[in-house]
Amino acid sequence: MHTWVHTLLKPEPVALMVVLILLVSLFSGMRRGASGSAKHLFFFIWQAAAVVASLIAAGRGAVYLSPRVQDWLIGQGITIPAEELGALKQFWYTVITSLRDFELLRFGVLFLLLYALLRLLLHTLEPFVFGLVDGLLSRGGADGRRQTGTSPLISGTASRTTGAMIGALLGGGRAFIVMACLFVYVSVLPNAFGTDVIRASALYNKTAAELLDPVAGDVLKRGPVITEAVEAEFRRVLERKYDVIDAAIPPNIEAAAAAVTKGKATDEQKARALYDWVGTRIAYDWDKANDYTERGIWKEQTPTDTFASRKGVCIDVARLYSVMARSVGLEVRVVTGVGETGDGGYGPHAWNEVKLADAGGAWIPLDATWASSGDWFNPEGFSKTHIREA
Repeated sequence: MHTWVHTLLKPEPVALMVVLILLVSLFSGMRRGASGSAKHLFFFIWQAAAVVASLIAAGRGAVYLSPRVQDWLIGQGITIPAEELGALKQFWYTVITSLRDFELLRFGVLFLLLYALLRLLLHTLEPFVFGLVDGLLSRGGADGRRQTGTSPLISGTASRTTGAMIGALLGGGRAFIVMACLFVYVSVLPNAFGTDVIRASALYNKTAAELLDPVAGDVLKRGPVITEAVEAEFRRVLERKYDVIDAAIPPNIEAAAAAVTKGKATDEQKARALYDWVGTRIAYDWDKANDYTERGIWKEQTPTDTFASRKGVCIDVARLYSVMARSVGLEVRVVTGVGETGDGGYGPHAWNEVKLADAGGAWIPLDATWASSGDWFNPEGFSKTHIREA
């Protein structure tokens, strides 16, 4: 107990925040008295239990429903129309196909929906439950005063003292929740703002080591991995957005791709011919790149824009290649990640992978954006200079 008090009295941000929570709760409890504080304590316990129960039930429900929802969506035979879509249809097909194909996104959406539904259900029960508790506490307090014959002054003092004790207990619960939130924050986002200050707190370290870490086990230790998985899933959704937008193949691009691949018999020959054409026809748009890196201004453009202007950055080149490849029957995908910058570092980059269906179904990488600096059509060591996002 002495060590807890000692860490609590150290003048550092986390300890000061906890002391403030305890003091506010204590004086609030004293002001409300025993009955009012007991009501607040019950409300706190009810809310905490409702949140925990809803989280557990929503998690189990999402695990149960996720594969069944996926099977149902697959059974609907949803395909992206090969035509120009309006904004609402683009949004619809992006969302529905992402829910069908991306497991983490599907689980997250189901979890949030179930959690919201359960919390709403429990919220509707609150007036009845709180009314019942309020009646019991009020009747119990009145009966106690009649039986003991306590004077109003002594009764008021005892009520305030009891209220202060309940308030302090309530403050301890609130402080624990705050510490738990800090623990999750530091575990999931170890390099985020303020984590150094939190980790430097003796009170936080003692709470984490003795109370939170044993409860959390290894789950939150995988926080950074979970965060990376969520980020990767989000990037896949963005890539799916491009798949939906680029589903329509303009006639002029289709005609150009057909002319470029004329006489090419194999998938590899077609993929190579398109690589050579895109790599020598589309110039890198340094103005667009500088606008983004220096001023944070991003100019969105479609494959049609890139084809017409004959310039673009890596994602524009990769999207144009993808549209041209699909128009001649190749299975292709846009890959995002980081590419070597030439100065020993890496920066955001995009390239393509093409499936050679007539050669065992192997996927080969290519980077038409870098074509002017060498042969980047399935070269050895491609993965050393191009690191795809997990």
